[in-house]
Amino acid sequence: MIKSHPDVYSVAAHRGFADALVAGLVPRYADDISGMANLTLLLPSGRAKRTVGEAFVRLLDQNDRRGMLLPRMAVIGDIELDEALGHLLDPLGSDDLLPAVDPMRRWLTLTDLIAEEWGEDIRSDAARLRMARDMAATMDRLLIEEVAPDDLLGEPVLDLLGDLAQHWTDSLRMFARIQFRWRAKLEEWGRVDLATRRNALFAKASERWSRNPPHFPIVAAGITSASPGIARLLRTIAFLPQGSVILPDLDLAMPDDVWDELGSAGAPTADGSTPFSRDDAVTHPQYHLKLLLNRMGVARGEVRPWHRKGDMAGPPARSHAISSLFLPPKASRIWAQLPPEKRRLAGIRIMESANPEGEAQAVALLVREALETPAKQIAVVTPDRNLAARIAEHCLRWNIVAEDSAGKPLSITAAGRLVLLLAETVAENAAPVPLVSLFSHPLVDGGGDRGIWLRRVRELELLLRGPRPEGGLRPIEAMLTEFARKRKSDEPLGWWQVCCDALENLFALAERERIPIAECCEVMIEAGEKLCGERLWAREDGRALSQFLDDLRRHAWEAGTIVAISDLPAILSDAMERIAVRPPYGGHSRVAIYGLLESRMARADVMICAGLNEGTWPAGATMDANLAAPVLRALGVPGPDYRIGLSAHDLASALGAPEVVLSRARRDESGPAIASRFLLRVEALINDPEGAAKEARMPELARRLDAPTEALPAYERPAPRPSPAQRDVPITVTALDRLRGDPYQFYASSILQLRSLDALDAAATPAWQGNIAHDILQKWHEEGQRRDIVEVADEVLEATHTGALTIALWRPRLIDALRWIALSLEGDDVRTVLAVERKGEMIVDDVRIYGRADRIDRMGDGTLGIVDYKTGKPPSAAMVEKGFALQLGLLGLIARQGGFEDISGEPECFEYWSLGKSAKSETGFGYVETPLKVDRKRSGIAPDDFLPVTEGFLRGAIADWIKGDAAFTARLNPDYPAYNDYDQLMRLDEWLPRLAEEETE
Repeated sequence: MIKSHPDVYSVAAHRGFADALVAGLVPRYADDISGMANLTLLLPSGRAKRTVGEAFVRLLDQNDRRGMLLPRMAVIGDIELDEALGHLLDPLGSDDLLPAVDPMRRWLTLTDLIAEEWGEDIRSDAARLRMARDMAATMDRLLIEEVAPDDLLGEPVLDLLGDLAQHWTDSLRMFARIQFRWRAKLEEWGRVDLATRRNALFAKASERWSRNPPHFPIVAAGITSASPGIARLLRTIAFLPQGSVILPDLDLAMPDDVWDELGSAGAPTADGSTPFSRDDAVTHPQYHLKLLLNRMGVARGEVRPWHRKGDMAGPPARSHAISSLFLPPKASRIWAQLPPEKRRLAGIRIMESANPEGEAQAVALLVREALETPAKQIAVVTPDRNLAARIAEHCLRWNIVAEDSAGKPLSITAAGRLVLLLAETVAENAAPVPLVSLFSHPLVDGGGDRGIWLRRVRELELLLRGPRPEGGLRPIEAMLTEFARKRKSDEPLGWWQVCCDALENLFALAERERIPIAECCEVMIEAGEKLCGERLWAREDGRALSQFLDDLRRHAWEAGTIVAISDLPAILSDAMERIAVRPPYGGHSRVAIYGLLESRMARADVMICAGLNEGTWPAGATMDANLAAPVLRALGVPGPDYRIGLSAHDLASALGAPEVVLSRARRDESGPAIASRFLLRVEALINDPEGAAKEARMPELARRLDAPTEALPAYERPAPRPSPAQRDVPITVTALDRLRGDPYQFYASSILQLRSLDALDAAATPAWQGNIAHDILQKWHEEGQRRDIVEVADEVLEATHTGALTIALWRPRLIDALRWIALSLEGDDVRTVLAVERKGEMIVDDVRIYGRADRIDRMGDGTLGIVDYKTGKPPSAAMVEKGFALQLGLLGLIARQGGFEDISGEPECFEYWSLGKSAKSETGFGYVETPLKVDRKRSGIAPDDFLPVTEGFLRGAIADWIKGDAAFTARLNPDYPAYNDYDQLMRLDEWLPRLAEEETE
């Protein structure tokens, strides 16, 4: 028989919901035979189910009971609009209800409908899929609130059209059209939306239980979702003979006038008014509970307090303080009259850190200190997943494994990242960065030895450094073939064949302009298994990835979804971002890190609420992507600020713990951060000018933890003095100026043998351009200058396998400069080219001096001309005078001593042939410069003095640094135009400013 009064209870915030719930249920429903097996307990989420189960274990342990049959726990809903909730309600329904359409099938179908409606206005497949996801979320929001598609064309909405901006009007019309088309699809398939089926299951369960009350007790606990369907189900349960509803943290002590100030909350006060008014206090933590009670048809006065409390309950006065803390604006004026004992939040501390890193370190220290107390439970609650990850990493410092129960997005897990790298590799046509990242992935070994695999990847990475090669796998194979020929080993080619076998089908699929997602999923699964084997699916992220790809593949086949290959990475990333991968069991038994959703119903002795900055907790209010806020209010749907009230309720629940720390950082990654409005209320209520409630100790310990015990000495200008054996190195003709201008760079490059590497996918550097130009000119000269130099240039450029964009940007300028060289030599009957790219060497003071001459000419008078090609501006004559550009002079000295095979003569002509821009050139590029003071030049070295001066600089450098004991001082000569390859190694920024200040003084 149905009761005349509802059984609705509220567990005060300070009592600890899960433990208080269990403490009250056991004596009421347990017996010695069946325990609590007759009880059906309805909970809001899977995490709540686990939390209540743990509370039962704690209670049995405290009472020294060996065990007990637990109640049947079913998950029926949550505040979050989770599409999977409908599946969990199926046992409550019957077979006469239409089956639900899979959310992924709906997502893909909505994408097609959007494409048909918008046409070419949305060119990106990723954008269409993103719009479809937002539209599905809006549809769920309306379905949960039982808003029918016809309501979009109802009078309340139509009356608003004249007041809306044009883009909102267009969006509303588009959404309504797609809604009706989607309904037609569902009728064609004989399906319904998950939310619709869930509402039907609620209605069916309510009708059945009202007509024929179950013979077993039913308790709905912790459910705060205020959707109409859930509210009616809870009302039915509350009136059942053996039913009751237990709400978390409903404020029964709040004065009636304050309760009224929260607003209408779904119960319009006048005919024709909307269920939600602009003046509703939707950001108040009690608002959604008032909305739930209104929809249940239960007055707050009918709700009774739950007098049991949990083992980790806070002081009773805490609930009164929390009620005062979150008073609406008008009611908060009573703070001024509150006595000190009602303003004080004993056991609550406020902690401020300088930045997120400091906050994470300080929170980890709080966790470490709390664990010193035996059996003490610690929970860290934060909506900031990056902060949660930092805290977990800092806890590892003390071997505390604190797993984040909110999990991490599938897209950043190892298995998820592998699939995204496969998509990026094929979408970017084997660009170096995604390709090397794919082969370096920790799960990839090609089925062989991981160490050997990584050595081959390192070889490939070195080959790919520099400008991007041509797209595809074939150019890379050609580069590896040349590398294997030089190494005289086929091992790199054998390894590359394994890679090609794994990626071959994926790249074959990408040859089409547009590809089916389903087929792409199959090929990526095949490629992933060839590269990783079964390890790809072995862990929890692999299992989540397997489920995702299987669902996507199956429903994409049915929907026939086709996308551009370039959009594939963004599409997969967006979809995987919404799949949370939670860690398995195995973390510390007394430490938990929760997100806001996971923290509901959880309780610990110490609750640390971190990330309390505006925009994080609470998160900023986000507008619905399809419907304006006035339209939602007219339809009877809570606005975007509703979520702020939910996050306030999460904080209010956490504040009930015995010990609470509220933490924030004064700065975040983008700059100064604003404290959360909730934290500002706590500070205002406490009114603590002396800072008694401040937690200042842990931030200071965190700062000092990694600080040196004493001030480190200032880093001095490096001036290493290697041993004589280490100094005994040869000198290249291009290194003498480095030795004289910046000895430290010579020390790093020639003695330590450190070489800078180009980045992957780097821009074309002058050095790279110079090497290509030298190769072209060498081939052209060696063929006797008989062929067109442009034809030779194209052959050499093609052999480099460089990307088309790099070649297209540089080739026109290069060709004009090469034509200038050809024209200059063709019209010069005085000089003859003797050698190009000729190696030579000499011995000076027992030191080998060696180098390569770009070109050596025989001049008309029988002397030699030394030519050096430059792609940019050649060194100035003034720099040569100072001894910082001696390459031509050193090559001349080698030539004078017969250091170039088959070449003899006295070098007297020294020229730089620059490929740079010139107004005097016939082609617009190319000119000749000389470091000698000839003709009308006012700077440079006299021809007769050039080689003796160069030799003097050389012998002086050898005497000081190679044969002597002079220090290799960093940036010895400020006039030397140094490169920055070794600036970090010499820690330039640490000592150069101080040196400049000393010189100024």
